[in-house]
Amino acid sequence: MSEFAQTTPTPVVNDVPILAADAVTMRFGGLTALKDVSFLLGEGEIIGLIGPNGAGKTTLFNCLTGLYSPTSGTVAMRGDALPQDPARVTERGVARTFQNIRLFPSMTAEENVLVGRHVRMKQSPLSSLLHGPRFRRSEAEAAERTAKLLAFVGLSRFSDELARNLPYGDQRRLEIARALATDPSVLLLDEPTAGMNAQETEATRQLIFAIRDLGVSVVVIEHDTKFIFTLCDRVLVLVQGQVLVEGTPDEVRGDPRVVEAYLGAPPDEVDAQIHRGET
Repeated sequence: MSEFAQTTPTPVVNDVPILAADAVTMRFGGLTALKDVSFLLGEGEIIGLIGPNGAGKTTLFNCLTGLYSPTSGTVAMRGDALPQDPARVTERGVARTFQNIRLFPSMTAEENVLVGRHVRMKQSPLSSLLHGPRFRRSEAEAAERTAKLLAFVGLSRFSDELARNLPYGDQRRLEIARALATDPSVLLLDEPTAGMNAQETEATRQLIFAIRDLGVSVVVIEHDTKFIFTLCDRVLVLVQGQVLVEGTPDEVRGDPRVVEAYLGAPPDEVDAQIHRGET
Protein backbone atom coordinates (compact mmCIF):
# COMPACT_ATOMS: atom_id res chain seq x y z
CA MET A 1 0.00 0.00 0.00
CA SER A 2 1.03 3.62 -0.45
CA GLU A 3 1.09 6.70 1.67
CA PHE A 4 -2.72 6.84 1.33
CA ALA A 5 -3.36 3.60 3.18
CA GLN A 6 -3.92 3.26 6.90
CA THR A 7 -2.96 0.13 8.78
CA THR A 8 -6.20 0.04 10.79
CA PRO A 9 -9.62 0.80 9.27
CA THR A 10 -11.22 3.75 11.02
CA PRO A 11 -15.02 4.02 10.68
CA VAL A 12 -16.14 7.56 9.92
CA VAL A 13 -19.84 6.91 9.41
CA ASN A 14 -22.23 9.74 10.18
CA ASP A 15 -25.91 10.44 9.57
CA VAL A 16 -25.54 12.59 6.45
CA PRO A 17 -26.79 10.72 3.36
CA ILE A 18 -24.48 11.27 0.42
CA LEU A 19 -26.49 9.05 -1.94
CA ALA A 20 -30.21 8.32 -1.79
CA ALA A 21 -32.32 5.98 -3.88
CA ASP A 22 -36.05 6.55 -3.43
CA ALA A 23 -38.55 3.96 -4.71
CA VAL A 24 -36.42 3.12 -7.74
CA THR A 25 -38.32 0.89 -10.17
CA MET A 26 -36.93 -0.46 -13.43
CA ARG A 27 -39.04 -2.29 -15.98
CA PHE A 28 -37.96 -3.83 -19.25
CA GLY A 29 -41.19 -4.43 -21.15
CA GLY A 30 -43.16 -6.84 -19.01
CA LEU A 31 -40.20 -7.66 -16.74
CA THR A 32 -39.83 -5.75 -13.48
CA ALA A 33 -36.12 -5.87 -12.60
CA LEU A 34 -36.40 -3.48 -9.64
CA LYS A 35 -39.46 -2.53 -7.61
CA ASP A 36 -39.54 0.38 -5.15
CA VAL A 37 -35.91 0.02 -4.05
CA SER A 38 -34.91 2.65 -1.49
CA PHE A 39 -31.76 3.11 0.58
CA LEU A 40 -29.51 5.81 2.00
CA LEU A 41 -25.71 5.79 1.90
CA GLY A 42 -24.03 7.81 4.64
CA GLU A 43 -20.78 9.72 4.39
CA GLY A 44 -17.92 7.32 5.04
CA GLU A 45 -20.17 4.26 5.04
CA ILE A 46 -19.65 0.89 3.37
CA ILE A 47 -22.84 -0.86 2.28
CA GLY A 48 -23.02 -4.40 0.95
CA LEU A 49 -25.56 -5.47 -1.65
CA ILE A 50 -26.24 -9.20 -1.82
CA GLY A 51 -28.87 -11.47 -3.30
CA PRO A 52 -29.34 -14.40 -5.67
CA ASN A 53 -28.40 -14.16 -9.34
CA GLY A 54 -30.99 -12.11 -11.17
CA ALA A 55 -32.04 -10.22 -8.05
CA GLY A 56 -31.41 -6.83 -9.72
CA LYS A 57 -28.12 -5.83 -8.09
CA THR A 58 -26.26 -4.72 -11.23
CA THR A 59 -29.45 -3.17 -12.59
CA LEU A 60 -29.56 -1.01 -9.47
CA PHE A 61 -25.94 0.07 -10.07
CA ASN A 62 -26.88 0.97 -13.65
CA CYS A 63 -29.71 3.15 -12.33
CA LEU A 64 -27.46 4.82 -9.76
CA THR A 65 -24.87 5.73 -12.40
CA GLY A 66 -27.20 7.01 -15.12
CA LEU A 67 -26.66 4.07 -17.46
CA TYR A 68 -30.36 3.26 -17.07
CA SER A 69 -33.15 5.78 -16.54
CA PRO A 70 -35.45 4.31 -13.88
CA THR A 71 -39.04 3.74 -14.91
CA SER A 72 -39.97 5.55 -11.70
CA GLY A 73 -38.27 6.75 -8.54
CA THR A 74 -35.30 9.03 -8.03
CA VAL A 75 -31.58 8.91 -7.30
CA ALA A 76 -30.03 11.90 -5.54
CA MET A 77 -26.60 12.89 -4.33
CA ARG A 78 -26.46 15.22 -1.34
CA GLY A 79 -30.11 16.06 -1.96
CA ASP A 80 -29.80 16.92 -5.66
CA ALA A 81 -31.16 14.59 -8.34
CA LEU A 82 -28.47 12.91 -10.42
CA PRO A 83 -28.66 13.35 -14.20
CA GLN A 84 -29.47 10.38 -16.43
CA ASP A 85 -26.09 10.62 -18.11
CA PRO A 86 -23.13 8.44 -17.00
CA ALA A 87 -20.50 11.08 -17.85
CA ARG A 88 -22.30 13.77 -15.86
CA VAL A 89 -22.88 11.37 -12.95
CA THR A 90 -19.13 10.71 -12.90
CA GLU A 91 -18.49 14.45 -12.87
CA ARG A 92 -20.82 14.73 -9.86
CA GLY A 93 -18.65 12.24 -7.97
CA VAL A 94 -20.02 8.72 -8.50
CA ALA A 95 -17.63 6.12 -9.94
CA ARG A 96 -17.97 2.39 -10.50
CA THR A 97 -16.30 -0.82 -11.53
CA PHE A 98 -17.98 -3.60 -13.48
CA GLN A 99 -18.80 -7.23 -12.91
CA ASN A 100 -16.91 -8.04 -16.12
CA ILE A 101 -13.62 -6.14 -16.20
CA ARG A 102 -13.74 -3.25 -18.68
CA LEU A 103 -10.17 -2.11 -19.04
CA PHE A 104 -8.53 -0.95 -22.26
CA PRO A 105 -6.44 -4.07 -22.88
CA SER A 106 -4.01 -2.51 -25.37
CA MET A 107 -3.24 0.43 -23.08
CA THR A 108 -0.73 0.34 -20.24
CA ALA A 109 -1.79 0.42 -16.61
CA GLU A 110 -0.75 4.08 -16.46
CA GLU A 111 -2.75 4.96 -19.56
CA ASN A 112 -5.87 3.23 -18.20
CA VAL A 113 -5.75 5.35 -15.05
CA LEU A 114 -5.08 8.51 -17.08
CA VAL A 115 -8.30 7.82 -19.01
CA GLY A 116 -10.20 7.97 -15.72
CA ARG A 117 -8.40 11.17 -14.81
CA HIS A 118 -9.59 12.89 -17.98
CA VAL A 119 -12.92 13.88 -16.38
CA ARG A 120 -11.03 16.17 -13.95
CA MET A 121 -8.72 17.76 -16.54
CA LYS A 122 -10.18 21.12 -17.55
CA GLN A 123 -8.43 22.56 -20.59
CA SER A 124 -9.51 24.93 -23.32
CA PRO A 125 -9.31 23.74 -26.94
CA LEU A 126 -6.65 26.37 -27.64
CA SER A 127 -4.50 25.27 -24.70
CA SER A 128 -4.77 21.65 -25.79
CA LEU A 129 -3.88 22.53 -29.37
CA LEU A 130 -0.88 24.70 -28.52
CA HIS A 131 0.34 22.66 -25.54
CA GLY A 132 0.70 25.84 -23.55
CA PRO A 133 1.68 26.18 -19.87
CA ARG A 134 -1.80 25.36 -18.60
CA PHE A 135 -1.90 22.18 -20.70
CA ARG A 136 1.55 21.06 -19.53
CA ARG A 137 0.68 21.77 -15.91
CA SER A 138 -2.55 19.77 -16.19
CA GLU A 139 -0.74 16.85 -17.82
CA ALA A 140 1.92 16.85 -15.12
CA GLU A 141 -0.69 16.89 -12.35
CA ALA A 142 -2.56 14.01 -13.99
CA ALA A 143 0.64 11.97 -14.30
CA GLU A 144 1.48 12.61 -10.64
CA ARG A 145 -2.01 11.63 -9.50
CA THR A 146 -1.89 8.50 -11.64
CA ALA A 147 1.42 7.42 -10.13
CA LYS A 148 0.03 7.86 -6.62
CA LEU A 149 -3.08 5.83 -7.42
CA LEU A 150 -1.07 2.99 -8.94
CA ALA A 151 1.03 2.96 -5.76
CA PHE A 152 -2.14 3.04 -3.66
CA VAL A 153 -3.48 -0.15 -5.23
CA GLY A 154 -0.05 -1.80 -5.30
CA LEU A 155 0.58 -1.65 -9.05
CA SER A 156 3.49 0.77 -9.39
CA ARG A 157 5.74 -1.91 -10.85
CA PHE A 158 3.17 -2.56 -13.60
CA SER A 159 2.85 1.06 -14.70
CA ASP A 160 4.17 0.39 -18.22
CA GLU A 161 2.61 -3.08 -18.58
CA LEU A 162 -0.28 -3.58 -20.99
CA ALA A 163 -3.52 -4.15 -19.08
CA ARG A 164 -4.18 -7.42 -20.90
CA ASN A 165 -0.89 -8.84 -19.59
CA LEU A 166 -1.68 -8.24 -15.93
CA PRO A 167 -2.80 -11.10 -13.67
CA TYR A 168 -6.54 -11.21 -13.08
CA GLY A 169 -6.43 -9.83 -9.54
CA ASP A 170 -4.21 -6.95 -10.66
CA GLN A 171 -6.67 -6.11 -13.44
CA ARG A 172 -9.37 -5.82 -10.79
CA ARG A 173 -7.19 -3.42 -8.78
CA LEU A 174 -6.35 -1.43 -11.90
CA GLU A 175 -10.05 -0.93 -12.59
CA ILE A 176 -10.45 0.39 -9.03
CA ALA A 177 -7.52 2.78 -9.55
CA ARG A 178 -9.11 4.06 -12.76
CA ALA A 179 -12.40 4.69 -10.91
CA LEU A 180 -10.55 6.52 -8.12
CA ALA A 181 -8.86 8.72 -10.72
CA THR A 182 -12.21 10.49 -11.19
CA ASP A 183 -12.00 11.72 -7.57
CA PRO A 184 -15.32 10.14 -6.52
CA SER A 185 -17.24 10.74 -3.32
CA VAL A 186 -19.10 7.46 -3.91
CA LEU A 187 -17.55 4.28 -5.31
CA LEU A 188 -19.70 1.39 -6.54
CA LEU A 189 -17.87 -1.94 -6.76
CA ASP A 190 -19.53 -4.77 -8.70
CA GLU A 191 -18.12 -8.12 -7.49
CA PRO A 192 -14.57 -6.84 -6.87
CA THR A 193 -13.34 -10.21 -5.55
CA ALA A 194 -14.89 -12.48 -8.19
CA GLY A 195 -12.37 -15.13 -9.20
CA MET A 196 -9.86 -14.19 -6.50
CA ASN A 197 -8.15 -16.51 -4.06
CA ALA A 198 -8.30 -15.99 -0.29
CA GLN A 199 -5.14 -13.87 -0.15
CA GLU A 200 -6.29 -11.59 -2.98
CA THR A 201 -9.74 -11.28 -1.40
CA GLU A 202 -8.26 -10.17 1.92
CA ALA A 203 -6.03 -7.64 0.13
CA THR A 204 -9.13 -6.25 -1.59
CA ARG A 205 -10.96 -5.98 1.73
CA GLN A 206 -8.07 -3.95 3.17
CA LEU A 207 -7.98 -1.81 0.03
CA ILE A 208 -11.67 -0.95 0.41
CA PHE A 209 -11.09 0.02 4.05
CA ALA A 210 -8.26 2.28 2.87
CA ILE A 211 -10.53 3.81 0.22
CA ARG A 212 -13.16 4.50 2.89
CA ASP A 213 -10.47 6.12 5.02
CA LEU A 214 -9.85 8.57 2.16
CA GLY A 215 -13.41 9.81 2.69
CA VAL A 216 -15.07 7.80 -0.09
CA SER A 217 -18.40 6.08 0.61
CA VAL A 218 -18.64 2.60 -0.90
CA VAL A 219 -21.37 0.24 -2.10
CA VAL A 220 -20.24 -3.32 -2.85
CA ILE A 221 -22.01 -6.10 -4.76
CA GLU A 222 -20.54 -9.46 -3.83
CA HIS A 223 -21.57 -13.11 -3.64
CA ASP A 224 -18.92 -13.90 -1.03
CA THR A 225 -20.98 -13.38 2.13
CA LYS A 226 -18.00 -13.80 4.45
CA PHE A 227 -16.35 -10.91 2.62
CA ILE A 228 -19.48 -8.76 2.87
CA PHE A 229 -20.22 -9.52 6.52
CA THR A 230 -16.66 -8.67 7.61
CA LEU A 231 -16.45 -5.52 5.47
CA CYS A 232 -19.72 -3.61 5.58
CA ASP A 233 -21.47 -1.34 8.06
CA ARG A 234 -24.86 -2.31 6.63
CA VAL A 235 -26.10 -4.94 4.21
CA LEU A 236 -29.08 -4.87 1.82
CA VAL A 237 -30.54 -8.10 0.50
CA LEU A 238 -32.26 -7.92 -2.87
CA VAL A 239 -34.61 -10.72 -3.92
CA GLN A 240 -36.60 -10.54 -7.15
CA GLY A 241 -35.84 -6.84 -7.50
CA GLN A 242 -37.01 -5.83 -4.02
CA VAL A 243 -35.25 -5.10 -0.74
CA LEU A 244 -35.95 -8.10 1.45
CA VAL A 245 -33.86 -7.11 4.46
CA GLU A 246 -31.64 -4.20 5.43
CA GLY A 247 -29.52 -4.11 8.57
CA THR A 248 -26.16 -4.75 10.18
CA PRO A 249 -24.23 -7.83 9.06
CA ASP A 250 -25.30 -9.69 12.21
CA GLU A 251 -28.97 -8.75 11.72
CA VAL A 252 -28.95 -9.81 8.08
CA ARG A 253 -27.00 -13.01 8.63
CA GLY A 254 -29.47 -14.24 11.25
CA ASP A 255 -32.69 -13.12 9.59
CA PRO A 256 -34.82 -16.19 8.75
CA ARG A 257 -36.04 -14.56 5.52
CA VAL A 258 -32.46 -14.22 4.30
CA VAL A 259 -31.68 -17.76 5.33
CA GLU A 260 -34.63 -19.03 3.32
CA ALA A 261 -34.25 -16.79 0.28
CA TYR A 262 -30.50 -16.52 -0.09
CA LEU A 263 -28.19 -18.34 2.27
CA GLY A 264 -30.08 -21.62 2.12
CA ALA A 265 -29.17 -22.95 5.56
CA PRO A 266 -30.13 -22.40 9.22
CA PRO A 267 -28.45 -19.35 10.83
CA ASP A 268 -26.20 -21.46 13.07
CA GLU A 269 -25.02 -23.47 10.07
CA VAL A 270 -24.46 -20.26 8.11
CA ASP A 271 -22.30 -18.92 10.94
CA ALA A 272 -20.26 -22.12 10.90
CA GLN A 273 -19.83 -21.89 7.14
CA ILE A 274 -18.77 -18.26 7.34
CA HIS A 275 -16.14 -19.04 9.98
CA ARG A 276 -14.88 -21.86 7.75
CA GLY A 277 -14.91 -19.54 4.72
CA GLU A 278 -17.34 -21.74 2.79
CA THR A 279 -20.01 -19.19 1.81
